[in-house]
Parts: sequence; structure tokens; C-alpha cells
Amino acid sequence: MKTILYSSILLLLMLFTGIKASAQQENDSKHNYVVLTKKVPQLQPILLTAEKLREEDGSQFGNFEIIICGKNIGDITDPSKMDEFITKAENLGVQIVACGFSLNKFKVEEDEVPKKMKIVENGILYNFQLQKKGYKSLSL
Repeated sequence: MKTILYSSILLLLMLFTGIKASAQQENDSKHNYVVLTKKVPQLQPILLTAEKLREEDGSQFGNFEIIICGKNIGDITDPSKMDEFITKAENLGVQIVACGFSLNKFKVEEDEVPKKMKIVENGILYNFQLQKKGYKSLSL
């Protein structure tokens, strides 16, 4: 009887120690975010969200990427539409990414994309790849 009692206590201790270690490991990781959008004007609320999350997360704030895809991809070549967003993103440590597939489909030359933006081959695929790495994702 004593053996069963001691075994049960030992099992419970091991279980709770494992849960605590797992929770500790989870808390040590950074919070990474990715947002997929089709419209440049949506950058305003997305960047405001990044700013608030940066404040809330503190040292846990990791990477924040915004992927722009779709038929309005040409808007990223207009400095009057993009310069303010690029500056704000840079100040927040946010990366704005252009979908290469959309650039090709809607005939936007890569050299017209602002130099501070990253270009990926396929924005949707890139989004899924980031999700597989644990990024929290939102599509607008």
C-alpha cells in the first residue's frame, strides 16, 4: 500500500514539474507576428497594432512582419502612399514584405519597390512558413 502511495506522489511531482518547466520554456520565447494584407491603407491600423503589442509584450516582443499581396500591389511603388508607413515600420522594427508572385502577376517591376521592403517569391507561402515557425498570423 505504501508503495502505491509513494509511487502516486512521485508521479504527481514529476507531472507538475514537467508542466512548470514547459510553461517556463514557453514564457522565455518571443512573440512573433505576421499580417497578410491586400491594401496599403490597412498599414495604418496594422502599425498601430504593432506599436501596442510592442508595448504590451516588452522584452517578449519578437518579429513583426506585414506581407502585402494582391491586385493593389502597385500601390507600394507610390512614395506618397508608402514613405510614411515605411518610416513608421522601421522605427517600430516592423518588416514590410512584398509578394513577388503579385508583383509578377500585376506587372510591377521589382526595382520600383522601395529598397527598405523585402521581396519574397510567394507571400502566401511565406505566411504559412512563418506560421510553422510559431508566428501568430492574421489575414486582412
